[in-house]
Amino acid sequence: MSTTSFPSCPQCGLDNTYPDGDMWICPDCAHEWSAAASEVADEDNGPRIIKDANGTPLADGDSVLLVKDLKVKGSSTVIKKGTKIKGIRLVYDNGDHDVDCKTEQGPFILKSEFLKKA
Repeated sequence: MSTTSFPSCPQCGLDNTYPDGDMWICPDCAHEWSAAASEVADEDNGPRIIKDANGTPLADGDSVLLVKDLKVKGSSTVIKKGTKIKGIRLVYDNGDHDVDCKTEQGPFILKSEFLKKA
């Protein structure tokens, strides 16, 4: 298995991760998360369940926190780690960006892997 198939750490964003049983480990920041957090249910297994960086299922209206700084494409804006976002909406048909939300910087569609349930 090549290192390109390992997910980046949702806490620090670095690619130096490795599997340990049912968990993924990041030796750089010591963050551990469930291997199920980086998997998406297949259509054969029923409806898609959108999970946060820790593997907790998300629902419409939840409040979440960012787990890392996110640079906004095409802008110099940065959404800071720890920013609380209230009242999210889940989006099932927009590729890998699956959470629609509003922040102080404006409306965004984010990846759930960069969020944790508050």
